[in-house]
Amino acid sequence: MTKARFESIGAYIPNKRVSTEELTANMNIPPQFDLEAITGIKTRSWKEDKDDSYTMAIDAANSCLENSKYEAADLDIIISCSIARFVGDCSYYEPPMSLFLKHKLGAHKAIFFDVSNACAGMFSGLYILESMIKAGIVKNGLVVSGEYISTIAETAVLEAKDIYDPQFGSLTVGDAGAAVILDKAVDDNDVIDCFNLISTPEYSDLAIGKPSNDSNRYAMYASNSKMHTEERLKIWPNFQIDMLAKEGKDFKSEQFDYIIHHQVGSKFVERLLKVGKEAFSAEQPESLNVLEKYGNTSSTSHFIVLYEYLKANKLKDKSKILMVPAASGFVTGFLSMSINNLAVK
Repeated sequence: MTKARFESIGAYIPNKRVSTEELTANMNIPPQFDLEAITGIKTRSWKEDKDDSYTMAIDAANSCLENSKYEAADLDIIISCSIARFVGDCSYYEPPMSLFLKHKLGAHKAIFFDVSNACAGMFSGLYILESMIKAGIVKNGLVVSGEYISTIAETAVLEAKDIYDPQFGSLTVGDAGAAVILDKAVDDNDVIDCFNLISTPEYSDLAIGKPSNDSNRYAMYASNSKMHTEERLKIWPNFQIDMLAKEGKDFKSEQFDYIIHHQVGSKFVERLLKVGKEAFSAEQPESLNVLEKYGNTSSTSHFIVLYEYLKANKLKDKSKILMVPAASGFVTGFLSMSINNLAVK
């Protein structure tokens, strides 16, 4: 049976950093909480004047192509997955961001479309692309996201009142671009082993991105206490247990080396590791994180983590990695993959 693999990965991380201390010092209402202690985030990546969703996506795509055997002209498909769609100061509804990227990259034969699914956008794009490769519809493709998402943090600085404020979570975000090329797997050392997503619409009202209730700025309103209940957090491991059981497998037998959770904050990751350990009755793999430096970079977060660890040569040969998305909607699931030749120059 045909399977897909991560052929290459790329990223763009702005050089600018905004510290948690700096961010909270600018809040209109002086905070009565220690944001760094709560989230584990010391700094977050922040767009520079030259950056927007489009340029960060282009830079990430070029980074990915530099690590690939493919040229842009070889790509069969481009899927753009960012939440933010800024080109300059303008947020575009149409044409699709993927059209801009196709022409700028010179991917002349590529079909293109956008996918929007909150912080699970890149996972959704990869899920579609993997299915297309397995079905023989395309041979390869690029999934990319440029997240200029710090606009909601700027709004929260002006409007958030305390730790219970629905805009509190917006103070964790950072900007970045990420890109992945998938193609057909040639062996079991580099392969997507298992990939499933699940949506639970009963939680759809817990995180809403929309214009602010108090200004014309972009804002994110989230019910953090309800989002982080044990019942909701257990959706991931229970779903993975069911999917593995259908293949006669369990978590222990998968022998994962590493796990990457959404980079919302250190306490969120710690809670998911605890929930996973209890649900699977198994120790969790080594958790990979870069949230301390970059914050929560939205749909790019897992892929920024993987890119950074590959770049630093911190992963062992023939690694098996588990990625677990978490997004408004509520969307979760798991991507299990083996990597050996995936590298960052």
